Amino acid sequence: MKRLNSQLQEDGAPMELILLLRTLLAGCKEISFRVSQGALAGVLGSTLSENVQGETQKKLDVISNQILKDILSESGYVKAISSEEEDDVVACNPNGNYLVSFDPLDGSSNTDINSLIGTIFSITHAPQWMDADDPSAFLQPGTQIVAAGYVLYGPSAMLALSTGRGTHLYTLDKTHGGFLLTQKNIQVPTQTSEFAINTSNQRHWEDPVQNYIGDLIAGTDGPRDKDYNMRWVAAMVGDIHRVLSRGGIFLYPFDKRNPEMPGKLRLLYEANPMAFLMEQAGGLASTGHGRILEVMPTEIHQRVPVILGSKEEVETCLSYYNA
Repeated sequence: MKRLNSQLQEDGAPMELILLLRTLLAGCKEISFRVSQGALAGVLGSTLSENVQGETQKKLDVISNQILKDILSESGYVKAISSEEEDDVVACNPNGNYLVSFDPLDGSSNTDINSLIGTIFSITHAPQWMDADDPSAFLQPGTQIVAAGYVLYGPSAMLALSTGRGTHLYTLDKTHGGFLLTQKNIQVPTQTSEFAINTSNQRHWEDPVQNYIGDLIAGTDGPRDKDYNMRWVAAMVGDIHRVLSRGGIFLYPFDKRNPEMPGKLRLLYEANPMAFLMEQAGGLASTGHGRILEVMPTEIHQRVPVILGSKEEVETCLSYYNA
């Protein structure tokens, strides 16, 4: 099997980006080990604090964030980082060429039940004329991403990664500690009969999503004339990995509870990297009103609605917005 380095070189990634990805993934491998220890390491449960999102932090959230912050800050390749767990950007090397945004432990509420969790990240070039602590450096659309991916901590630790030359899947070989290529240029099936959405929020959705999901649930008795299954992991990495692997549509749409908060998922370190991976695998990613990767960020913790997955199913969903 091909090693990560070899595939990145084949894809034409610059050496400095390859070294940065290796550094980032070294941190992910440490997180994977901490996660695998579970209750034995005393790292389960919640802290007494909240992050900038107002969410109660899990102990592993804090640990994972510190691991990635330390290893990236010391690498020399990174000018600044933005994280779900940090109020502001963290300045690193003022001469670094890259910016890294990450959710250190997506789905961390799953840690206490030993379910799927992961790390999501995206990398862009750092504007050299800006100070390292200037958050406006991160206000770039997803079309500027040079690499994005996630590491899924499941029965095996898996990496989904793209540098703009397709989306590849790698598996961590614990015998030598490296990621090996296990599926090259993965392609999302264009059609599907699976959807992923948190239906407990249904009463708050906009009419297009209400109508679309209603037609899916109606199955063969409705206008879609086929039965659908719903799958929901409650960790974006788990749901997106399933969609990449066998097709599907994932939705976390806008709801009406807070008009000032247009979505649940964060643009820079959740929606953008997943949209990048999905498009590179032949899928689509939209807010319902436009391409996710073309959204111009206004602040580092900006939220957006998310609809992504199998091309034809996403197109069908979007047709409800134009009805």
